[in-house]
Amino acid sequence: MTVNQPMPLSNLGAIDAAHHLHPFSDMKQLNEKGTRIIARGEGVYIFDAQGKKYLDGFAGLWCVNIGYGRREIAEAVQRQMNELPYYNTFFGTTTPPTTLLSQKITAHTGGLLNHVFFTNSGSEATDTWFRMVRVYWKALGHPTKTHVIARRNGYHGSTVAGASLGGMKHMHEQGNLPIEGISHIGQPYWYAEGGDLTPDEFGLKMARELEAKIDELGEENVAAFVAEPIQGAGGVIVPPDTYWPEIERICKARNILLVADEVICGFGRLGTWFGHQHFGFKPDLAPVAKGLSSGYLPIGAVLVSDRVAKVMIEEAGDFNHGYTYSGHPVCAAAALENLRIIEEEGLVDRVRADIGPYFAAALKTLEDHEIVGQVDAVGLIAGVQIAADKVTRRRFAKPDDAGMTVRNHCLENGLVMRATGDRMLASPALVISRSEVDQMVETLRKGLDHLRDTQR
Repeated sequence: MTVNQPMPLSNLGAIDAAHHLHPFSDMKQLNEKGTRIIARGEGVYIFDAQGKKYLDGFAGLWCVNIGYGRREIAEAVQRQMNELPYYNTFFGTTTPPTTLLSQKITAHTGGLLNHVFFTNSGSEATDTWFRMVRVYWKALGHPTKTHVIARRNGYHGSTVAGASLGGMKHMHEQGNLPIEGISHIGQPYWYAEGGDLTPDEFGLKMARELEAKIDELGEENVAAFVAEPIQGAGGVIVPPDTYWPEIERICKARNILLVADEVICGFGRLGTWFGHQHFGFKPDLAPVAKGLSSGYLPIGAVLVSDRVAKVMIEEAGDFNHGYTYSGHPVCAAAALENLRIIEEEGLVDRVRADIGPYFAAALKTLEDHEIVGQVDAVGLIAGVQIAADKVTRRRFAKPDDAGMTVRNHCLENGLVMRATGDRMLASPALVISRSEVDQMVETLRKGLDHLRDTQR
């Protein structure tokens, strides 16, 4: 084999086991089982090294919004590579695609979030706003306002700050997390935790936990509250209608910043450019990533309101924070082309008025299944709740096993979904067709049948 010849795909599994440490994986188990090599993608489908075709019902990792194989992005990247493959945004410099991308993003925020700080990922965007809110309050003469409140079962990335802000116990158990200055309140997960309350009553109850936590900590010590408009990795938890208006009221009344984590919900997934627009609230900051480039190249950002940006610009002085690749010109070029495609193909409107309602209606048909308790769907994101008893909302004794049984059966039959406990999660590309939605639902129903039959 010469230096320029590609390595045969058949050899990659052994190489992977020998050298590659995967994220969120038990490497001993993975190496024993073997890694699935994904070799190419086209539209909403991916193909493994053996040529097996899968409908990717999860858009990579909530991110491939425009689907796979868009040559326009490859061509935009090549042009930028040839012109300027890299330069930094330190020391008073920028590059054309970086600056133009900041303008393009803010054109879709409704005049609310007019400034952008670039990062390489959603996790880095979390670290960025976490520091920014503390600098903001100190510049205003409130140096004790450093504490941040988040939610249990929320997800905000896997850096030290991101994993600490996220409310997942299994992440806190590794690395002595959370770090100091972070507290968690309950999640608006009515199906599992609502008891006898109506969804609206439960939504108010969970929102008001924020006010109680502010009272406990002292308003003079609280900098911000952060939450995903819809919890993604936590199970696609769609809050009751009463939740976000009350959260916004509390943040305004108690003088704390509201941070909407838009890493999953942003760039069309809910049928709006950003998730907070769907729910009708106005955040002070919003980390984004994933759909910003549809995952074609790594790029993230923090969108910053005029309120915060004015202080950061006029009062804070140097913000001693940033990354070598902040606003990387090639990544920015990919993101610009991605946003052009979303705009020109009308994908946000398509999700809101066409394929999103069809997707929700198709998945709702699963509520007639013996072990489906509830389907939550907004735009092109959904959570299908598995239940041992639909009437009482009783769950299976081993929720993780139930979800993985369905997930693995779907995978064997050519459908990629995700299981979070006993919730099946879907977030397909925004270009998915109605027939492909039907294929998803049919395969998922068979997976549910398989779980039901194994439980008998």
